[in-house]
Amino acid sequence: MNIQKSLIALAIGGFGIGMTEFMMMGLLPDIASDLSVSIPEAGYLISSYALGVVIGAPLLVLIAGNFPPKKLLIGLMVLFTVFNGLSIIVPSYNLFLVTRLLSGLPHGAFFGVGAVVAGKLAKQGKEASAIAIMFSGLTFANIVGIPLGTYVGQSISWRYSFLIVAAIGLLAILSLIFWMPKIEKNEGEKPKEGLKIFKHLEPWLVLLITAVGTGGFFAWFSYITPLLTDVSGFAKSNVTFILMMVGVGMTIGNYIGGRLADAISPIKAGTILLFTMVICLFGIKLVAENQMLSLVMNFITGIVAFSVIAPIQMLMIKSAKGAEMLASASMQAGFNIGNALGAFFGGIPIDNGFGYTSPEVVGAFMAFLGALICISVMLNRKRVARKYAI
Repeated sequence: MNIQKSLIALAIGGFGIGMTEFMMMGLLPDIASDLSVSIPEAGYLISSYALGVVIGAPLLVLIAGNFPPKKLLIGLMVLFTVFNGLSIIVPSYNLFLVTRLLSGLPHGAFFGVGAVVAGKLAKQGKEASAIAIMFSGLTFANIVGIPLGTYVGQSISWRYSFLIVAAIGLLAILSLIFWMPKIEKNEGEKPKEGLKIFKHLEPWLVLLITAVGTGGFFAWFSYITPLLTDVSGFAKSNVTFILMMVGVGMTIGNYIGGRLADAISPIKAGTILLFTMVICLFGIKLVAENQMLSLVMNFITGIVAFSVIAPIQMLMIKSAKGAEMLASASMQAGFNIGNALGAFFGGIPIDNGFGYTSPEVVGAFMAFLGALICISVMLNRKRVARKYAI
């Protein structure tokens, strides 16, 4: 069995998912203009996709939980490809909201199932690093896919950007068919019974960390294009290359987060990184009008923001013994609640005239709350340990 090829197959799927989710940030002005809506209204397309993830993540795992992981992953990627293909021909803003929601349905379940599979394929003690390899597709999308989609969308039409996404989805399907080994379904994991894990406090706290803490990242990244053009003064043609640079930072951060989680524990890594994100987001606001410093801070924030993902994902898996697949999929719902909240709350101060640096303040507050919830997880663990020690 070639473990690397299996992880690459997952990464290709992650690449397509990352591209369809994040290239929207670079295309908001073009989509808004083409569909005759405001930029904050176009931002609701981001929230619509995130809502699809929230609905689909646990639901699809519960429905398809009896299938072997390989068949489940292929089926999810088929749905992803079809629904993104529909976005190519969507005629109106309202219908685009619908296709974005449908496109989000398989997102969380794919990453949720994929994270569990990556962990099973990894050597003992290297699980978080293996999950980081799967998520490298997401970060690599920020280096190549999102800048490519942004360039094509700005130069030709945003519809062609979704054509590229559909083609990548097809490639992911083929790679999963040929490279992913058959993995027996975990007979001890029964998704419906796995709902019992949510009787415990810790999984809920981890979901809160995800929804609130990563919302800080999305508050910043959802409006990065007008931030760069209207505040930092970059030409629209430079946005593609800046997003590529930020994507490099995200890729570095993804690797650092996996290594840090394996080294000092997922919860400690998550706490440190979320507090660091608070500093970075305030830093962007302070230096936004200086082009060089703006580039530096956006790059560093990309590193820090994406380094949070692998630790929190691993934290959730370890908090849900016997229901890892359901918990991992629910995690993706949490990430995309953060996506929806970040895009929504980040857009409110813009609508009220506070400018394109205001989402960074919202994001810093959300990341700070996420860090406090991390601390509450550690305190809860101490409480539980004392309870059982008595």
